Amino acid sequence: MESSQTKKFQARKKRSLRVRKHLRGNGDKPRLCVVKTGAHLYVQLIDDEKAITLASVSTLSKEYQDTDYNRKNKESGKQLGLKIASLAKQKNVNAVIFDRGRSKYHGVIASVADGAREGGLQL
Repeated sequence: MESSQTKKFQARKKRSLRVRKHLRGNGDKPRLCVVKTGAHLYVQLIDDEKAITLASVSTLSKEYQDTDYNRKNKESGKQLGLKIASLAKQKNVNAVIFDRGRSKYHGVIASVADGAREGGLQL
């Protein structure tokens, strides 16, 4: 019999793959991947064709360490969205494919998307 932890891990993996199997980023329109853990948020721009990360920012970044944005909350999510939008503009990226992973488009994940839209990215 499988443990409940193993079943939970497998269910999370299936949800991630179900969402991500339709999403592919390229140089013109990279994938904006949002990962949330128990305490932090990570946001990356990924070019799947070349398998490289174009830009990344998280609540663990040095610029957010001594601020109110060093934990996972909606305000931090919005700030990370604005920051990744400015990094994308430096790379001449105007449109992205939003990848929420296994999380619902709700709360912190939605605030990251709203911040990226305010920063000028087209999702």
